[in-house]
Amino acid sequence: MTGTLVLAGTPIGDIADAPPRLTAELAGADVIAAEDTRRLRRLTQALDVQPSGRVVSYFEGNESARTPELVEALVGGARVLLVTDAGMPSVSDPGYRLVAAAVAKDIKVTAVPGPSAVLTALALSGLPVDRFCFEGFLPRKAGERLSRLREVAGERRTLVYFEAPHRLDDTLAAMAEVFGTQRRAAVCRELTKTYEEVKRGPLGELAAWAAEGVRGEITVVVEGAPETVESLDAEELVRRVRVREEAGERRKEAIAAVAADAGLPKREVFDAVVAAKNAAPPSA
Repeated sequence: MTGTLVLAGTPIGDIADAPPRLTAELAGADVIAAEDTRRLRRLTQALDVQPSGRVVSYFEGNESARTPELVEALVGGARVLLVTDAGMPSVSDPGYRLVAAAVAKDIKVTAVPGPSAVLTALALSGLPVDRFCFEGFLPRKAGERLSRLREVAGERRTLVYFEAPHRLDDTLAAMAEVFGTQRRAAVCRELTKTYEEVKRGPLGELAAWAAEGVRGEITVVVEGAPETVESLDAEELVRRVRVREEAGERRKEAIAAVAADAGLPKREVFDAVVAAKNAAPPSA
């Protein structure tokens, strides 16, 4: 008889949030695969539990190499418990490869539900929660980050991201550029911890706030794109930009405002303006 793979949620901050079943699983598992064995030790000490099984590390650097070893243990009948530093395994953390390999071997996979930074931030954001999508971490390189954001510029569902504190200002600035400075968002910092903070506001304001420096674990929730009431062709986009320019707005701000109103990426409006300028006959 094959064993069972158990994915266990661990606290994202407050140790009191540990699910009751977690203690029993830690005590009884044959093998505990932990993202960081030192953090696992602190967790078991806080919960006053002594694991009886073998403890192995399972992190991004050894995930591919260690997965076959864990699958072999599962095939042999072991109960393998997978825990990450915080939250649910597989959600921007190690776990997917092991789950996929276990499923391929028809091994039972179950879970101990636990805290989730994604759902906690979503619930606290004050933004629509009926439909959402989780985008994980954005690329570190500026060009790749902008490209990824442009892919979802028209996404109607609420967007949830993880981000490192030292990259938050660049990420929020890129979001403001692509989604528009007035798109609503919430930056959730240090959730369930002593210095928990939820900063809500338009992306432009949040980008300016983050430029001063932010610390802690960060989850960003962004409002989905507004519904486009009408389908606007390039000529109409250019016309709206021209109207705003004639009213005194600078072209950059006019393009951003038209894009935000239409629920379109700024790049699309910018390209329409450039195309119209290039197509215009030279002045006499």
